Amino acid sequence: MQKISLMLVDDHDVVRTGLKTLLEGYPDMEVVAESGSGRNLPEMVTEVCPDVVLMDITMPEVDGFEATRRLSAECPGAHVLVLTVHEDKEYFFAMLKAGASGYITKRAAPEELVAAIRSVAAGNVYLQPPLARWLLRDYRRLVSSEPSHTPGEEVEEGESLDVLSQREQEVLELVAEGFTSSEIGEKLTISPKTVARHRERIMNKLNLHSSTELVKFAIKTGLIDL
Repeated sequence: MQKISLMLVDDHDVVRTGLKTLLEGYPDMEVVAESGSGRNLPEMVTEVCPDVVLMDITMPEVDGFEATRRLSAECPGAHVLVLTVHEDKEYFFAMLKAGASGYITKRAAPEELVAAIRSVAAGNVYLQPPLARWLLRDYRRLVSSEPSHTPGEEVEEGESLDVLSQREQEVLELVAEGFTSSEIGEKLTISPKTVARHRERIMNKLNLHSSTELVKFAIKTGLIDL
């Protein structure tokens, strides 16, 4: 099995140690480098060639914004997944603009973080549903003259809820409404790992590749409303 190589960038030693212990507990994960700052990051990434750089935002010397901008310019093949305490729209859009491929908060369940890493490593974009909805709201404002879904609007081929089981529809609805895997598990009385498996099956059945696409699908099919 080829492992996903990871670089951890966070100024707190205890956070990096905890992340390394957690992630290397998965057979397809390997931490190949660590840094407590964004300083000299392009040189380090060029040397170790990680599949995913797990990036904090608030750091001394060079913060996550500048570090991600440098990586985007000097190491365009690097996939940056933001892992931060900041659940703030300004931070979210600034990191996406800097070139990040994903954004997830530190209160996410371990299963959600692992799913995010795997998604970004595969070249996809991963955004937590509550954060992804900011993108959709901005998009809906831009196209307000063309509603995403109205009663009686025809859904495109392949965009039907019929391919999903009742449980998968329940999981999708809660994902699109912004609940974490742990919160969904509590609501449906199932484990976060089971939620993650349902989510993976949903994405495979619908041929979707990110949280943004899941939320958009749920809106378009009328499963949820904004």
